[in-house]
Amino acid sequence: MANTKSALKRYRQSLKRRERNIFWNSASKGAVKKARAAIAEKDPEKITKSLREAEKLLRKAAAKGVIHPRNASRRISRLATAAAAALH
Repeated sequence: MANTKSALKRYRQSLKRRERNIFWNSASKGAVKKARAAIAEKDPEKITKSLREAEKLLRKAAAKGVIHPRNASRRISRLATAAAAALH
């Protein structure tokens, strides 16, 4: 456990950040799962809606520093490619 005041504060901050990161990670992962499920169903309406939601959450997670921006872009790209293949 931390001993100095500054170390205690950093510990408290890390707990807050961890909680926030867990929220954004699980939200984006859930959205990606929904998008993948919609792609498997091949329902065009569901695909576009879920893809838009997944992209929004992934970009937001990247903007907040939860995941790396290139990681978010790669996931979005893979989803979009899978969606395009399912629609054609």
